[in-house]
Amino acid sequence: MHRTLGLIALAAVSTLPAYAGAQPYPGVTPVPRTTDPGKLRSYASAREASERIKLAFAEESRSDWGPAGAELERVIALHPGEPQGSTAYYDLGIAQAQLQQFDAAVISFGKAIDLDPGFLAARTNLVTVQLLRGDLAAARKSADAFVALAPDSARGLYQRGIVALRTGDAATALSDFERLLGSNPGYALGHYDLAIAEIKSGQLAEAERELRTAIGLAPSYARARLALGAVLLRQNRRAEAKTAFDAAARVAQDVALRELAASLRDAIKD
Repeated sequence: MHRTLGLIALAAVSTLPAYAGAQPYPGVTPVPRTTDPGKLRSYASAREASERIKLAFAEESRSDWGPAGAELERVIALHPGEPQGSTAYYDLGIAQAQLQQFDAAVISFGKAIDLDPGFLAARTNLVTVQLLRGDLAAARKSADAFVALAPDSARGLYQRGIVALRTGDAATALSDFERLLGSNPGYALGHYDLAIAEIKSGQLAEAERELRTAIGLAPSYARARLALGAVLLRQNRRAEAKTAFDAAARVAQDVALRELAASLRDAIKD
């Protein structure tokens, strides 16, 4: 079975990665003719797992997370082979995370990885739920394992960079975001997060450059405009900072962000 995970744009350092979606399952293999009782039980179990998987996938597609989780728990109890086993645990983790059962989701994603160590989508969501639980040490350990397994993965580099920023490791964040942008130069969010790491390292000129790049790529990126205003203000470039805050207030769709930008703009006297 082919399982993929695309990059998901994140809003800012304060925003957590979104969950990757439920995974599709392979079709059911036709049951061969046999009279062997053991084989018949095995075929019946595989058939039940496949039918329950279909039900769970449909329920997840409708965001019916509770019923989906119940079906997946039954599938797991049947001990299906790969790739159904790791995928069932993965989708159960998705359902549990959506129900804010983060402790259970950590276990489910961990079991999916145990069955399929190369299941990068499971590794992505494991870091996500560990961050949601506030377990930064576990999130860093999982992110390190992700990057060790897939050193060129944009998602792995991005997630470890986010975790590094949250734990005050600006050096790792700088390195990871720079590597990410080396192969994804058009990723506006990556430029923003690199700028945040540079601000934490006192590199204001470099941060200004990255923020302007992010804005050039995404003109409606209000948070980048707000951060640019803050950088300019720290350099006592008050008129430019006021212009940046005003632009942030004009493009921001989030009410709280818009009000913050407007208040910072108005606090700068001509």
